[in-house]
Amino acid sequence: MSEMTTEAAAQASEGAVALFTANNIWMMLATALVFIMHLGFAGVEAGFGQSKNTVNILFKNTITPIIGLLTYLICGFNLMYPGEFQYISGVLGFAGPGIGFDAATDGASIDYAGAGYTYWTDFLFQGMFAATAATIVSGAIAERVKVSAYMIFTVVYVGLVYPILGSWKWGGGFLDEMGFYDFAGSTLVHSVGGWGALAGIIIIGPRLGKYVDGKVIDKPGASVPLAVIGVFLLWLGWFGFNGGSVLSADPDLVSYVLVTTCMAACTGGLFGFFTAKVIFKRMDLGMVLNGILAGLVGITAGADVVSVTSSLIIGAVAGILVVLSAVTLDKFKLDDVVGAVSVHLTCGIWGTLAVGIFGIGEFSFMTQLIGVLCYAGAAFPIAFLLFFILKKTTGVRVSEQHETEGLDSHEHGIRGYTIIFDE
Repeated sequence: MSEMTTEAAAQASEGAVALFTANNIWMMLATALVFIMHLGFAGVEAGFGQSKNTVNILFKNTITPIIGLLTYLICGFNLMYPGEFQYISGVLGFAGPGIGFDAATDGASIDYAGAGYTYWTDFLFQGMFAATAATIVSGAIAERVKVSAYMIFTVVYVGLVYPILGSWKWGGGFLDEMGFYDFAGSTLVHSVGGWGALAGIIIIGPRLGKYVDGKVIDKPGASVPLAVIGVFLLWLGWFGFNGGSVLSADPDLVSYVLVTTCMAACTGGLFGFFTAKVIFKRMDLGMVLNGILAGLVGITAGADVVSVTSSLIIGAVAGILVVLSAVTLDKFKLDDVVGAVSVHLTCGIWGTLAVGIFGIGEFSFMTQLIGVLCYAGAAFPIAFLLFFILKKTTGVRVSEQHETEGLDSHEHGIRGYTIIFDE
């Protein structure tokens, strides 16, 4: 082998080592785990929704990551991480449309993040988070929203609103400078999605026949097994959601984050069960499932900075809150099909504030509260305005006939559980 060939081989080897670091492999795996959460959301929503709307629900959950990733490519990533391209310092910046580094740019991506993981891995990992925020909205307003209105809302909310708000912390914005802490998105992802969901159910209104003469009328879901599968897929995905947010393959910290995440999920499910047993006088599987998700959302803000004991407490409180929140929403006739507001908004707020209570280090409860209020003061009014404009223009709700007979047949021409043969 010639000297020049040896040198070229050595350079190629160095590039391969940089590219295939343990960090990059773990981040790619975490990205795949977050991606599979979309299947979990689809399962939960289709399982809790009525069978006559199954295809409609699955359609929305299929189109959501498509919209989320495309808008994140076009503008979201550079809105969320604007770097020095600031229009309003710490509040709004934009590094330009599209994303950088062509494939032909030799080695540029390999040197990203100190050669820990590539630029492309980071983009895709963050893009999966963006798509998740829209999926939260989908579950709350299911069974009566127009697909067209939902798609328009998703394009604007995920393409513009989510990344701009996310830049306030993760993009080095003003909340980051204040010391606000949100490890993996109890507020940045879950509460932002939850505020959108709350605005949606207020504007759209409850499903027909949901509240009659002061009573809450149960609308049985299409498939309890599917809902259970969906929750376990989400729990699995959270290994990537929280574990990947370490942004490295640090063995100690990643393992620790997975432990606190799982422990909070366990106590969330357990106390969701206990609380529902006291209130409803039955062993409510739905509240156990939402309790698990509540614990996961609650721990997401501080999974790396709280003790294992604290993670148990955070999950337990989340499990209690998710049941009380669901009952409260029904009292106000706010119809949330899957309990998205209770899981993601209520428990997202709790988890963010819990960092100021249980966080090991210099964390301020008041700073955490200010962060929560900033996101509330931006996300909810914007989402409310978007839905209000859609209501007054294109309309946000299907006709009574379509809602009564089912969206599958009228909107999509097929049913989720029945094959119809033409005679």
